[in-house]
Amino acid sequence: MKTLLILGGGTAGTMVANKLAKKLDADHWRITVVDKDETHYYQPGFIYVPFGVYQPEDTMRPKRRVINKRVDIIFSGIEVIEPEAGRVRLENGQNMAYDILVIATGCEIRPDQIQGLTNAGWKENIFDFYTLEGSAALNTFMEKFEGGRVVLNVAEMPIKCPVAPLEFVFLADWYFTRRGLRDKVDITYATPLPGAFTKPVASQTLGHMLKDRGIDLAPDFVVSEVDGNKQVMKSWDGREIPYDLLVTIPTNMGVRAIERSGMGDDLNFIPTDPKTLQSKTYENIWVLGDATNLPTSKAGSVAHFEHEVVVENILRQVKGLSPKPAFDGHANCFIETGFNKGLMIDFNYEVEPLEGTYPIPLVGPFSLLKETQINHLGKLSFRWIYWNILMPGHHLPVTNEMSMVGKRKFVPSLAQN
Repeated sequence: MKTLLILGGGTAGTMVANKLAKKLDADHWRITVVDKDETHYYQPGFIYVPFGVYQPEDTMRPKRRVINKRVDIIFSGIEVIEPEAGRVRLENGQNMAYDILVIATGCEIRPDQIQGLTNAGWKENIFDFYTLEGSAALNTFMEKFEGGRVVLNVAEMPIKCPVAPLEFVFLADWYFTRRGLRDKVDITYATPLPGAFTKPVASQTLGHMLKDRGIDLAPDFVVSEVDGNKQVMKSWDGREIPYDLLVTIPTNMGVRAIERSGMGDDLNFIPTDPKTLQSKTYENIWVLGDATNLPTSKAGSVAHFEHEVVVENILRQVKGLSPKPAFDGHANCFIETGFNKGLMIDFNYEVEPLEGTYPIPLVGPFSLLKETQINHLGKLSFRWIYWNILMPGHHLPVTNEMSMVGKRKFVPSLAQN
């Protein structure tokens, strides 16, 4: 009996486990998932918790209910991966040998990487929303907030779900408008990027949306220190931004077990072949989701497109075949923009977000780079799709590779104006 070991039972790891449970011969392959947490979190829902749209319990289910019964689950942290020995040592003392290893350990926020962030004011008027604990605490604070300076800061890239910070400020604009406080609240979006987003055309569109809503954009702001006593955030170039509420997206890093294993880069992300999703160092190790160092979004849609490629390539490896270079960096995201509207973007390694329709060319129902109510409803309906289609490993009729059919390219001269 051979062992397929999957490290991480989040979005990426669960999809791989459930799909392979249906495809790998049960008489010859044992599938085991290792994860330290017994609860599976619907992380796209965290953005709604601070505003009271979702309650914390709307974002969680027991992992045992989400993962196929054929799959063994071990609830433990990871001490170290020993790829040369084909073994993983767990924090519970177990040693797990494997024939094929899938690393889907994700990433985590590291507020300790920013000077002063976890000192005065931490979890009092400084919060994250990338954890359920942080988003719930932020909800409690915002319900009592009566006005002042709200600052959203992205510390550095890459981050999990790069559109989420924009969603937060858009929803904050809607939230304070609904409460009749918008004229008493200044909202600032401070980012290390030169614009609102990583892709130029999308950055231009989103930048205009920020301006139209009276949200200040502070570009090229690389945070150096947070002074919680003075309620000031400082950048390396000497700028300072005062705040009454600081919403932080701290440095995102791969989990510490990757660092202990010597398998990652400076941020603990694992060097991964961008097209096959095979480890660049070990042929029997596959990496996907937020654990990779790939130049694409760390988002649920990317994990979905990646897992199809990983599953196919593992099945090919079992048969003694070479992997297919089938992943093109495809990502798409709904962007909640408030007031029951949303935006959608679709892009890959080579092509930035363009106007058009998705997933059916010329039909949609979703419009790309345009605010619509249908996009908002698509964002909300994704929670049902996540639990009932994606996690069980059912087929979703969208292509892994990005399609240019139905999309309209921008004229460069217009995109620069």
